[in-house]
Amino acid sequence: MGTKSFIFGTAVSDYNFIGREKETRRLIANFNGGINTILISPRRIGKTSLVKHAIKQIEGQEDLIVVYLDMFACKTEYEFYNALSAAVLKQTASRAEMWMEYAREFITRLTPKIAFSPEANSEFSLSLGISPKTHTPEEVLSLAENIAAKRNKRIVICIDEFQQIGELPDSITVQKRLRSVWQHQQLTSYCLFGSKKHMMTNIFQRRNMPFYQFGDMIYLGKIDAGQWVKYITSHFTDGKRHISPELAGKLCDTVDNYSSYVQQLAWLLFSSLNEGESANETQLDRATEDLLDTNEALFMQQIEPLTSYQLNFLRAIADGHHSGLGEADIREEYALGSPSNITRLKAALVGKDLIEMRDRGAIHITDPVFRLWLQRRL
Repeated sequence: MGTKSFIFGTAVSDYNFIGREKETRRLIANFNGGINTILISPRRIGKTSLVKHAIKQIEGQEDLIVVYLDMFACKTEYEFYNALSAAVLKQTASRAEMWMEYAREFITRLTPKIAFSPEANSEFSLSLGISPKTHTPEEVLSLAENIAAKRNKRIVICIDEFQQIGELPDSITVQKRLRSVWQHQQLTSYCLFGSKKHMMTNIFQRRNMPFYQFGDMIYLGKIDAGQWVKYITSHFTDGKRHISPELAGKLCDTVDNYSSYVQQLAWLLFSSLNEGESANETQLDRATEDLLDTNEALFMQQIEPLTSYQLNFLRAIADGHHSGLGEADIREEYALGSPSNITRLKAALVGKDLIEMRDRGAIHITDPVFRLWLQRRL
């Protein structure tokens, strides 16, 4: 077949991509219409997969160029400018030689260097050396617009892990610079998304922030369990295994329909079976324990910096206390301290993206497998 039954930990496409028809159409319409897009959701829901899926649908359009950048590694303003410029140059020019021409034509005072990996067919990297001494932010941020005008095309720049902009030194000033340049561009639009829902919400929804009302806000929800059940059962069948719709539904419930976890748990169960074998509940339970084992190092890393109060607060939520945590009996049972401490705990854990507020202020642990791990292992 040449395809993997289930994929997790990376963007999925084609055989492994499921649903999102409405969101895909909306993204493509925004790309074609030059509308800025902000995509917000919890982690592991499939934002990156959705954006890459939409990009793939418009590949080959003569008048549109899509640039993709992951800014997770950018720790300073000018690291971002260098990464953005390199991505724009690389993805708007067809050959390495064209990079050099574009770099010299559109960004003056550069001596670009291309580094080739010794491995065959590997990508090359571009070193631009952009710094505060050589270039203003406005020069760099206008690069895509200038290329679009020269080539008589439109450009969409998709920036993953955009919440990193909020971690940069003097972040508000940087955001003001970006907004002041980007909002006036006619041929370049932006799709901005990231894995930290709380930070993305702060950047784009607070009235006093530079990026407030910057574009079309899309909230990405979970994929319906019915779609997942069809996907799981058919992929098991394709791989010469079997799972009942009921057990596939239980698998989805276990991880609260979170895309990446559905794929991971389905793979752990699928890979534990022999050809022709049917999955049962005992095997699903074993696969769930394997899922917790696989993620344990990450979860331990998440709780390591927490105070005992914060960890106790998480335990209380994991045990099903989604409201009323300030009541005396719950505070005493979980050693949460004073009523005023509850407010501080809530704010701290929301800021770490470990908990979130849902309907009517109910508090939930953001990551369903982290919640399960807390219930079973702590």
